[in-house]
Amino acid sequence: MRGRPVVGLVCDHRTINGMPAQLVFEYYVSAIRDGAQALPLLIPALDPPLACEDILTSVDGLLFTGSESNVAPDLYGGSVPRDPSLLDARRDALAQPLIRHAVAAGVPLLSICRGTQELNVVLGGTLHQHVHEIEGRLDHRERQGAPEDVQWGPAHGVSVADDGLLARIVGQRSFPVNSLHSQGIDRLAPPLHADALAPDGQIEAVSMPGGRGFVLGLQWHPEWRWAENDVSRAIFGAFADALRRRP
Repeated sequence: MRGRPVVGLVCDHRTINGMPAQLVFEYYVSAIRDGAQALPLLIPALDPPLACEDILTSVDGLLFTGSESNVAPDLYGGSVPRDPSLLDARRDALAQPLIRHAVAAGVPLLSICRGTQELNVVLGGTLHQHVHEIEGRLDHRERQGAPEDVQWGPAHGVSVADDGLLARIVGQRSFPVNSLHSQGIDRLAPPLHADALAPDGQIEAVSMPGGRGFVLGLQWHPEWRWAENDVSRAIFGAFADALRRRP
């Protein structure tokens, strides 16, 4: 292995001032550098996408980040989206096969928000496109117009399953998390395990008990001020351990 393990972070494809751009928010990059003690490597969402084999020979692990975009519903049999501008076809074209190849190869994988939804879809699950419209569910979206500390601050608690990877990492039965998503897991993919639930029953964390390597998906954002939160520190620390255990 190289001096520091290398973690690939999948980019979003955006248009900024009329120019095509590749985007990963710096919170993720910093959390990988400092929380996982790894070298962040941005993976652009190009057309055509980079070959999965080339990516996987260059990294020791992968982080699939959150995003303002949504997974295309036609990938899981969902209805036509209300706002097609929220789709990112290039990210889908990169992330979907890359997750599949990474899981098969046992490459350590950490997924956050959209990344967790991608993981669920790739492995055969489905998504709710508007969680807040489901009877009995909380409004998991960020509080628009609120200060950043409020938008990204604790929004609700999660209950942690005793038999999941998350429980082994954090050693806690419950803790508060932030919440900045409108979509979420509907039908859980068969290989995945629900590691944590919100008070309304929405799945907030998943793992893959039968997988070859470390697979953890989180619906909240542990990268936000990760160093100030013992749960976030434990999560990035466990990811770091998985990177260093990989042959």
